[in-house]
Amino acid sequence: MNTSTARWCVLIPCLNEEAAIRAVIESVLALEAPVIVIDDGSDDRTPDIAASLPVTLLRHEQRCGKGEALRRGFREALRLGYDAVLTMDGDGQHLASDIPRIVAAAARYPQHIVIGARLLDKAQQPKGRRRANAVADWGISWACAQPVADTQSGQRWYPREALELVDLAAENFVFEAAILIAASREKKLGIVSVPIASRYHGTFRPSHLKPVRDVTRITTYTIGRVIHYGDIIASYRRSRARPRVIEEAVPAA
Repeated sequence: MNTSTARWCVLIPCLNEEAAIRAVIESVLALEAPVIVIDDGSDDRTPDIAASLPVTLLRHEQRCGKGEALRRGFREALRLGYDAVLTMDGDGQHLASDIPRIVAAAARYPQHIVIGARLLDKAQQPKGRRRANAVADWGISWACAQPVADTQSGQRWYPREALELVDLAAENFVFEAAILIAASREKKLGIVSVPIASRYHGTFRPSHLKPVRDVTRITTYTIGRVIHYGDIIASYRRSRARPRVIEEAVPAA
């Protein structure tokens, strides 16, 4: 897949994904995109499967959490000279077929994070997950001082300015919220979303996210950031605009 955008790679953090990881990686390789896989201490065949494919594989000997997996992947991408990273999960819920539209949106909107937002087929989402995502969108958008569609999606385009926030003091699932907030506030990056389908049917393994623990951590962090940056009312007002959703992002030539 040729693109006029920056030099980029696909980053796949994974933990115990032996059922899906081969198909996920091969679907990305079919786009001729370089791949970095970070195995977060899997105790199944995930690292062996990844090692059999032409990817850069980094392994944690023990589980460190998604935040540390992403952090290590960002550092490796910067070390290898990439200008941007496209992240996706290893369980098969994110499709490589959505990558060209995300890359095209990144080309149209430089200095932006691009989110593959689960705005299509939302009826597939469990009601509890849908409500939790709506609350997260409300709070994180406030902290970002700009509207964000689907703050919980793991399929994202991060330009170099966002990758440079690798040392943020945030762990586990909080790290992804922290990146959005700091990129918005400190790097002045915009955020746009490309609609993708919600995929909850099929043989996906249970989420590694622990709803009570991780949502509490994300909420506490977000409230702290709203207070930290100040201008609370103005930030809230800016966050209530309509999110920028790219309905017809076409693949770059």
